[in-house]
Amino acid sequence: MIDEELVEFFKDDKITVHIADDHQILIDGVIAVLGLEKDIEVVGYSLNGIEVLNWFDEHSADVLVLDINMPKLDGIEVLKKFQTYEDVPHVVILSSYDDVKLIKEVLSMGAKGFVPKKSAGEHIVQAIRNVSKGQQYFSEEVKEKMMKTLMGKPTHDKVSPEGMLMNSLTRREYQILKLIAQQYTTKEIAVELHVSDSTIETHRKNLIKKINVKNSVGLAIFAMKNEII
Repeated sequence: MIDEELVEFFKDDKITVHIADDHQILIDGVIAVLGLEKDIEVVGYSLNGIEVLNWFDEHSADVLVLDINMPKLDGIEVLKKFQTYEDVPHVVILSSYDDVKLIKEVLSMGAKGFVPKKSAGEHIVQAIRNVSKGQQYFSEEVKEKMMKTLMGKPTHDKVSPEGMLMNSLTRREYQILKLIAQQYTTKEIAVELHVSDSTIETHRKNLIKKINVKNSVGLAIFAMKNEII
């Protein structure tokens, strides 16, 4: 007869994962990749920061794969909220935006890993395994950027002008640019980010000037060319 405690041990020996991203297609892709791993189980997903907090109020997971730019409450705010929780998951940031300042910010707030979305399929499995043990994990690209910063070298020595523009965007500018590209109106963006219409309009004008385009259509084209959406 099989020992029941032994059965429970092996049944619970999986790394449980929750995925938070505002794109269902990305969530489905990560679930498909993780579904091939016998030691990892996806136990839930969220499409915005509020859903993340609501889920963790009632459930738990070993690892949270967290996007930064999400509606209602972004990944940074989620990390801030987690600082008041007694039991928090290990966090892997999965983001399109990999500026060194952002990486340092999320690490200071408790994140253990950082993987750019463009290389998620290559790194996400090992990132989850590492952070589930309390270890850090960074993709090679992220590690190279961090090392260049530590050594006082520019992180954009071979980056295209558009890439340099991307690195110059603030987190809020990136959020607004993404929503503009998704055809949100000024009012809808203001509601999404909990700010005034005039604040969004100011950011829109600053983005048009910074990116050197004529209008919101130009912003949307820039966003698509740089894989922001």
